[in-house]
Amino acid sequence: MAWGLLGVSAFSFTVPFTRVAVGSLSPLFIGSARAAVAALLAVAALAFTRQRLPNGRQWARLAVVAGGVVVGFPLLTSYALTTAPASHGAVVIALLPAATAVLAVVRGKERPPRSFWVMAGIGAVAALAFASLQGGGFGRLHWSDLLLFGAVLAAAAGYAEGGLLARELGSWQTVSWALVLAAPLMCALTVISLTQQAQVGTMKEWAAFAYLAVVSMFLGFFAWYRGLAIGPMAQVSQVQLVQPVLTILWAALLLGEELTWPTVLGGLAVLGCAGVAVRIRLDRTA
Repeated sequence: MAWGLLGVSAFSFTVPFTRVAVGSLSPLFIGSARAAVAALLAVAALAFTRQRLPNGRQWARLAVVAGGVVVGFPLLTSYALTTAPASHGAVVIALLPAATAVLAVVRGKERPPRSFWVMAGIGAVAALAFASLQGGGFGRLHWSDLLLFGAVLAAAAGYAEGGLLARELGSWQTVSWALVLAAPLMCALTVISLTQQAQVGTMKEWAAFAYLAVVSMFLGFFAWYRGLAIGPMAQVSQVQLVQPVLTILWAALLLGEELTWPTVLGGLAVLGCAGVAVRIRLDRTA
């Protein structure tokens, strides 16, 4: 739980700092270059410690991790936060604990009680309702909301598979190999972003980008995958419930975003549903 909390604390700054970085830097550059920088760190760490190459099946599973947390989540959130406030993004991403638990159940071929699926479904509806109301009413979801929901699914898949794989390869090795696997694509996207637009930002925006590359994309996963590997995965995933609360707090303190009642109530509703869903799963497997 302590390792999980450390990882979640590191991730809680991701949404506010992405919001800062997209002030001048392009979302394609932020989403791809942060992974390219992290891949360089990963190559250095793997080479220095002389890690063995994963086997064929592990490479296939690493592709799931890379697609979820190296490619999918960073790119989708970067584009979404060009228009969505950080606090709004945090509430939608609050679905992540329940989504991770669902995929962990599917991946582990377990059978939780029906009440688990009911609460997970209610949590999804609550998040969808919140996003719709924030967008101006039901049926008027913004494209940024769709991107955020996609980011949740991508991250959940990467977390669930990465947590299992970390038991075989190790925590930091798992994220490092995933970064190496995705490096050719992310480097190519970085080059494309540089040809499309000159990346000129303030010192604050570059500092935010540096955090995203070094901590959110690399060091944070050392602790997070370590916690998931020790497990049980569903119990550690509860710690993710702290992340949107911290993110909304950072958005208010660092970005001056107003804590409105719809944001607070929406966050509490989604967190409550996700928390009950994960708690039901834990009671079943205790």
